[in-house]
Amino acid sequence: MNYYKNKRLYIDTLGCQMNVYDSDKIRQSFEECGCEITDSASEADIIILNTCSIREKACQKAFSFLGRVKKLKRNKKVAIGVCGCLAEQEGRKIIERMPYLDFVAGVNAIYRMPEIVKKAAETKYRPVDTGFDNPIEEPLLRSPKSKVDISEFVTIMRGCDNFCSYCVVPYVRGREISRKPESIINEIKMLVANGASEITLLGQNVNSYGKKNGTITFAKLIELVNEIEGLKRIRFTTSHPKDLGDDLIEAFKKFDKLCPHIHLPVQSGSDAVLKRMNRQYKIKDYIEKIEKLRKSVSNISITSDFIVGFCQETEEDFNMTLDLIKNIEFDGIFAFVYSPRPNAASRKFKDMTSEKEKKERLYRLLKLQEYYTKKKNKDIVGTIQKTLAEGLSKRGLFKNEKKEWTGRTDTNKIVNFITSKDYEPIGKIVNVKIEKAFSHSLWGIL
Repeated sequence: MNYYKNKRLYIDTLGCQMNVYDSDKIRQSFEECGCEITDSASEADIIILNTCSIREKACQKAFSFLGRVKKLKRNKKVAIGVCGCLAEQEGRKIIERMPYLDFVAGVNAIYRMPEIVKKAAETKYRPVDTGFDNPIEEPLLRSPKSKVDISEFVTIMRGCDNFCSYCVVPYVRGREISRKPESIINEIKMLVANGASEITLLGQNVNSYGKKNGTITFAKLIELVNEIEGLKRIRFTTSHPKDLGDDLIEAFKKFDKLCPHIHLPVQSGSDAVLKRMNRQYKIKDYIEKIEKLRKSVSNISITSDFIVGFCQETEEDFNMTLDLIKNIEFDGIFAFVYSPRPNAASRKFKDMTSEKEKKERLYRLLKLQEYYTKKKNKDIVGTIQKTLAEGLSKRGLFKNEKKEWTGRTDTNKIVNFITSKDYEPIGKIVNVKIEKAFSHSLWGIL
């Protein structure tokens, strides 16, 4: 008898787009075994939490979730387990902390999850499958999902070799490995055939795709993806500034499906801080690459990441970061207070900045960026923006027999727009006239 017949899986995902992609593949692997997927943890026979450990707050969220679902064990027999980065980082310690868990699986075990869960149920042994000895398998392609989103993620590589001093990624996702180009292309073709219009290529550092194992370059991969019939848009994330070459900069101009947006994390505006972070570039190098990008594509949207209050960051260092924001005028940023992580080299550094001062700096940074984000959005008012419609907005039905939809411009700005009640734009790239600009979105009409 099939162990998974009449069983239901619930999976919750924390963290980055790569975790979203991995969770999708976990769902597929259970569906292959005959398991049903449910949106309710209380109805599930199997509960899996796919975790993140990039910051302490993400770890706290994971343990909080696991504490909430513990009570479900009292009411019925349910298997509860953890996978992903926190599982890789903590291993058996998670079971020691939460003895009601049934299994722990690291990032390389995601395609073995049905086997792990079945083993835990049949042997009463709580397996811990972590480490990087077993290479990760290629993503499932045998039976396409019954539902494909308009915008889909595709992982092209895993792990990282950069060892930034604050970062835990090399320890929880392993060293850098690039997927074979033909496997990536086949997966994208399957997604497009089933309704995807936009693909985002994922990797810890997509710029170094193929360099280590001698396959094609990332720019060449984009060229191949650009040739896929039926695909409308290509995006990618994340890029490391030190590996951003002229061939990728030129790709924005050469390939019509590649969206004019790049997320290029800089982390700090101070060379001294960047050196302690082991980022392997200087601010002048970063600025030169931004100038090249804008020369290649004048309307390119540039977003970035910042870490505030990194070890020994002075007020002068922080002011250099503010100066960089004024110089570049980013379209948007993600910014976080520095959080020491297990195994990362920066745990050995002295951290002399108080939490209060870090939070105050974060507030000043975000306040400054808000001005430039609003400024960039206001500059778009009155223009026509090509927008990929993804679905109804939160408001949905609008006044006067209209509908309000949501989508993104090619520069990755969120647009809510109205159409006639009977028009269905989902999956189409439509022309939207922008009439209003807000801090984090635009509004317009078809």
